[in-house]
Amino acid sequence: MDEKRKDLDSERQKKLLLGLVSDLSASHPEFYYQSTIEIASLLKDHIDSNAKLSVEDKALLAPLSRHDIQLRLSLQ
Repeated sequence: MDEKRKDLDSERQKKLLLGLVSDLSASHPEFYYQSTIEIASLLKDHIDSNAKLSVEDKALLAPLSRHDIQLRLSLQ
């Protein structure tokens, strides 16, 4: 049961991150040319500072490190 919950959380995190990438790429056209770790770093800073996320979504993404974000973005 816990494993299924982790998988669901992971998928939800990935969807949220991809949505944030889409939002940020509108204001940062150079995203396409940046490495995944650079994008992960920008996303982590955005999540920690001013991302317009629900409390639940922010709590789901808060424990992710830059490396965790990079891994989730690279698994497509």
